[in-house]
Amino acid sequence: MAIIPQGRLFSWKEIEGRSDLDRLRMVLSVIPDEGLMETLESYRGRGRDDYPVRAVWNSLLAGVVYEHASVASLRRELLRNGELRDLCGFDSLLGARAVPTESAYTRFLRNLFRCTAEIEAMFEDLVDRLGAELPELGRHLGIDGKAIPSAGRPSGKGPDGRRDPDGDWGAKTYRGRRCDGTIWERVKRWFGYKLHLIVDVRYEVPLGYEVTRASVSDTTRLLPMVERLGARHGWVLERAEDLSGDKGYDSEENNRKLWDLYGIKPIIGIRRDWKDGEGTRALDPDRADNLVTDEEGSVFCVRQSLGDAHKIEMVPMVFYGFERDRGTLKYRCPAALYGYECSERGTCSQTDYGRVLRVPLDLDRRRFVPVPRSTYKWKRLYRGRTAVERVNSRLDVSFGFERHFIRGMKKMRVRVGIALVVMLSMALASIQMGKPQRIRSLVWSPGLRRAA
Repeated sequence: MAIIPQGRLFSWKEIEGRSDLDRLRMVLSVIPDEGLMETLESYRGRGRDDYPVRAVWNSLLAGVVYEHASVASLRRELLRNGELRDLCGFDSLLGARAVPTESAYTRFLRNLFRCTAEIEAMFEDLVDRLGAELPELGRHLGIDGKAIPSAGRPSGKGPDGRRDPDGDWGAKTYRGRRCDGTIWERVKRWFGYKLHLIVDVRYEVPLGYEVTRASVSDTTRLLPMVERLGARHGWVLERAEDLSGDKGYDSEENNRKLWDLYGIKPIIGIRRDWKDGEGTRALDPDRADNLVTDEEGSVFCVRQSLGDAHKIEMVPMVFYGFERDRGTLKYRCPAALYGYECSERGTCSQTDYGRVLRVPLDLDRRRFVPVPRSTYKWKRLYRGRTAVERVNSRLDVSFGFERHFIRGMKKMRVRVGIALVVMLSMALASIQMGKPQRIRSLVWSPGLRRAA
């Protein structure tokens, strides 16, 4: 917390009917902002100190916590709310005169936008402190990208001159299949930026982030973000068992390096790029066999039907585990395992154990992964990626990115960093208060507070 000198003659805490300042107090109690304060005070130097750096910074945190979309909105709240001014550190004796002017906030923000490194350091410090409090943090990871439109225009000058030279155009395509079998497609386009997040899917807190231009592909950012996460927080990669992401992260290189370099199981959706009507392919094109695979990597045995010799059946082979030392997926014959008749039983294997198939991951790193997509475990882990979507939703709804006035890469990185620092501070304070059920919450209703 930015420490404010004590010893005032008057405190708003004595007034009955206190306003709801619990959330801000929680943030101020744990946020590691001393380094940032020293930097901002050095920028001010021996200039006028009408509005103390620490008080102004605390008021900006209040603006994030209480969802003020602009400085004007924040100033209106400070002008009317004496208890909030007191908590931020403004002089109580000055009353509303202690609230900084809009031009003072503009000068302060100009210096704050130079402090990207200090804000990132705060984020990393909070991640380490959360890791010390939560032994399971980082075990299951999720990754996703979030579109953040710019408040500026792509080119030229409009009536208000709001041009953003740093942003560019991004697009995301959504596809699906209707009940009648036809394909639908919807393309979302925006001008601005993209936030890439790595999140712990159990606790729904961010562990790593990156802000890029909107056109940057999600696929290309997965490995650099994981590498940076390991360099800054080695304990995360030591704990991590899997990482889930949608098909935007599907690539041979991502799957291979996640497992081979970091021992993290890729739980990533696969892009459909086979031709229409091509349901299966031979598992090994160079070998005459009755085993085939589909686009997702499921393995089937092709056999004649016992009831109709002219009918062909495809029976899923039974996944029997991942052999880490061999780098293979082990499958067994379903007829032998479950004890039912099969027309091909004699040709596949002469033993009661039945045929055993080992599929090397290197056969196709996109389709064959340590946890096959046909298993219940994969489906359960894949649902974990929705945790990132919920974090993104909180950024929109509770942190103001649904409606903002941010233009420029430098401002966007600082604003995103502050929002994530506040989110982590709320989570850490909740744990230290002995109320981990609040770790995902930014906004609590009075009823929820009484229940907690």
